[in-house]
Amino acid sequence: MLLDTASLYFRAFFGVPDSVKAPDGTPVNAVRGLMDFISRLVTEYEPTHLVCCWDNDWRPQWRVDLLPTYKAHRVVEEKPGDRPDLEEVPDPLQVQVPVILEVLAAYGICVVGADHHEADDVIGTLATGAGMPVDIVTGDRDLFQLVDDAAEVRVLYTARGVGRHERVTNQVVREKYDVDAHQYADFATLRGDASDGLPGVAGVGDKTAATLLNRFGDIPGIIAAASDPDSDLAPGPRGRIKAAADYLAVAPTVVAVVRDLELAEHDATLPRTPRDHEALLALDKRWGLGGSAVRLVEALQGPSAD
Repeated sequence: MLLDTASLYFRAFFGVPDSVKAPDGTPVNAVRGLMDFISRLVTEYEPTHLVCCWDNDWRPQWRVDLLPTYKAHRVVEEKPGDRPDLEEVPDPLQVQVPVILEVLAAYGICVVGADHHEADDVIGTLATGAGMPVDIVTGDRDLFQLVDDAAEVRVLYTARGVGRHERVTNQVVREKYDVDAHQYADFATLRGDASDGLPGVAGVGDKTAATLLNRFGDIPGIIAAASDPDSDLAPGPRGRIKAAADYLAVAPTVVAVVRDLELAEHDATLPRTPRDHEALLALDKRWGLGGSAVRLVEALQGPSAD
């Protein structure tokens, strides 16, 4: 089980009341919400391995160099002393992120990130060639591109909530978008995605993008058809694809999840007991983790603990 950790703690922050606080008044709604999400998912799916995939760089410069609009709307307004690449994160959430890392470390839950890359790229690398069934937990549709029925890779899509998540297989992607999962990145590139700052090809929406991909397979095939005067491509889409040549030369690389990172050595085995009981007790006392800490201990122990 691969968790898109930021996706989950953002959801926890906005979904769990901010009245959930530590004894000193610090908000811990994202911390406790994430712990409860992990408890629920581990209990329901009983994974043998669990990785909290981390955004070491939420907006990698190499992606911005290729496409300057990439996630540009999420960057904080620059103030004196600000890093220009700082993500807009509410202060009450920002203070909880280090606590989340401490809690995960105390439980012994594996956290993996990669410099200059997003959690999506870590997920893509770990899911590719995993040698076992993989569940990717995320609220981000970009990761639909990793769905692979043959390799038993699916997405547990949390857009409607972790408790009402959707199991996304290739059939689900096909039913939603009329393309196969391996075509989803090209589909998103063509139609655009405002949440990631992808402008898309002007005049190409969901239906046209799906039609083009079903006829020509992928973006290189579509570009080849647009360049071939004898191809069976109508003048309208042909002109739009040609006009977007510069965008289509770079956007597919930006949208595609990296699958071949060299990751630091790690042990993704699901811990059955907390790695550091003393640290966990101290964290519980300081941050008031309460029932969330107990539930996560019980979830990790599994049904055999009953």
